[in-house]
Amino acid sequence: MRCGLRLSATILLSFIFLCILLSSSIFSSCANMGSPDGGWYDDDPPKVVRCEPAEQSVNVTQKKITIWFDEFIKLEDATNKVIISPPQLETPEIKAAGKKVIVELEDSLKPNTTYTIDFSDAISDNNEGNPLGSYAFTFSTGERIDTFEMAGYVLDASNLEPIKGIMVGLYDDLADSAFKTKPMLRVSRTDSRGHFVVKGVAPGKYRAYALQDMDNDFHFTQRGEMLAFSHDTFEPSSKPDTRTDTIWRDSLHIDALRQVPYTHFLPDDITLLAFTHIQTDRYLLKTERKDPEKFTMYFSYGNPELPVIKGMNFQSDSAFVIETNEKQDTIHYWLRDTMLVNQDTLRMEVSYMMTDTLGNLVSQTDTLDVLAKTPYEKRQKELAKEIEKWQKEQKKKKDREEPYDSVYPAKPLKPNIVIPQGMTPDQKITVEMPTPLTTCDTSAVHLYLKIDTLWYDAGCQMTPVEGTIRRFEINAEWKPDMEYSLEIDSAAFLDIYGLVSDKYKQGIKIKSLDELGTLTLNLSGIPDTLSLRVQLLDSSGKVVKEVLAQKNVAFFNYVAPGKYYVSALADANGNGLWDTGDYDHDQQPEDVYFYSREIECKEKWDISQSWNITGSPRYLQKPQAITKQKPDAEKKLKNRNADRAKKLGIPYNKDKNVKLDKQ
Repeated sequence: MRCGLRLSATILLSFIFLCILLSSSIFSSCANMGSPDGGWYDDDPPKVVRCEPAEQSVNVTQKKITIWFDEFIKLEDATNKVIISPPQLETPEIKAAGKKVIVELEDSLKPNTTYTIDFSDAISDNNEGNPLGSYAFTFSTGERIDTFEMAGYVLDASNLEPIKGIMVGLYDDLADSAFKTKPMLRVSRTDSRGHFVVKGVAPGKYRAYALQDMDNDFHFTQRGEMLAFSHDTFEPSSKPDTRTDTIWRDSLHIDALRQVPYTHFLPDDITLLAFTHIQTDRYLLKTERKDPEKFTMYFSYGNPELPVIKGMNFQSDSAFVIETNEKQDTIHYWLRDTMLVNQDTLRMEVSYMMTDTLGNLVSQTDTLDVLAKTPYEKRQKELAKEIEKWQKEQKKKKDREEPYDSVYPAKPLKPNIVIPQGMTPDQKITVEMPTPLTTCDTSAVHLYLKIDTLWYDAGCQMTPVEGTIRRFEINAEWKPDMEYSLEIDSAAFLDIYGLVSDKYKQGIKIKSLDELGTLTLNLSGIPDTLSLRVQLLDSSGKVVKEVLAQKNVAFFNYVAPGKYYVSALADANGNGLWDTGDYDHDQQPEDVYFYSREIECKEKWDISQSWNITGSPRYLQKPQAITKQKPDAEKKLKNRNADRAKKLGIPYNKDKNVKLDKQ
């Protein structure tokens, strides 16, 4: 009996000891996953331990690739980050499973071809998120591995913004027709800086293209696809080179700068300027009636021949005031009759020109029901609430024996008059009417100049902006450091609904010359015959002033103090606008340039700068401060063990893997 008790006690003690060991092991394991006091952090990226087939294998026939790692991993956004070259018409299956990544190709393998599976920075360890870095797996179906690389940048041709995520491809067929008839030979995709690297390139001559491939066929088929092309040919090459790597002692201090040898692949500065064709296929996009007073028709492309409208539940003859935009692809129909404004549904037969399947303009007739966004009944209820509120206010005034009104007043016409803040002598005042006018009495617009204490008629002109029906400009000879008063008589403007404008008065102070400066840019690097429009931009990239360069000099007068940037448009056709390209007509978009540095202008300063327009590559020109497409945060190893070792007073060298616990 006593022996049995001893045996039971021994078993119990062994069980308790085993539990203590397991608890200690679990605690240690949890602590090593990143607890500040529980051991060293896992700052190491996952490592490839085995591949099937092996990396850089030749004569490969299998289409399933498996890559094993030394720890559990995760695969981020494989659809966009993993690029397979040659491009795969059938979407491959790419997945992570535990400690491995599996890629199954669906296309047939091409003979004697190097295949590259570029994972970029998509792979990281599962627990700490340590990135593997730029990793690419390569194999060949032939006897050799092609190892050349070609790199560069893709920029938006209109503003030199980096384009993220656009496909870049190479062709060894140098004919222009290849881009429209054959899939790309090798492909890559741009990162957030617009940078691309095409890997696994064989010796030879190539042309480079960029394409936002909307239908995933790896060649240009739709005019709505953004693209870039160049007639330049490129031959890949390489040379031995060195780069400087930074060795960090901890998160704040540099330990050393190390020169690292590497293979420098060329070219590495291909620059492709991307654009979208003008959409010449014409079709009706939509018709909407956001405001009861008008409805709008939106077309994919303009046409001087406007639609013909036949009312089916209303009389359409002389029913509209028609307003179009400059391209005539957006047409506003203002309803003249308030009875029509109050009608919720306008049923009409619309005949317009559209593009058929053969690319020809033909007449198309549609029956449309155009509905007001806010029904008449709801608008009347809202009006009744406003009137009721107004009546209560008038009753309170009456009870207090204050002046009051007994008739609800009609709302006045309220033009939007924009007077620039801190106005300079070269600026204008703009006026936009909320609705089309029937009467515009410009003689009722007055400008007065203050001299000493007296006001004198200064004279001004109010003129419509060309191509518009509701926008006007007020021009005058503005004198520096002078005060003006803009005054507009009541009822100067009458709209098509009988609303009249109120009296208007606003003081204006023009900046003095002592508050302003000038900027002169002496331009070079372009032909003298080229029309160059130079723009002064503020810190947000908005155009502040624009001038036409004269004899390679751009002069900006009346510049307010501040920090500015400069861009230039090579306006080849002199229309004052940036014009896009056309691949079918071998037409590149008009060139845009940026001065790469900030310019600070000060009061009473006359600044002169020299600018070689083509002196630096286009991808280095646009200042980062006004670049909208910012680079993504780079994935880096955290190196937290160096900081921990410093706190503990322990020597630490990541390269030698010295990690000593303080006892």
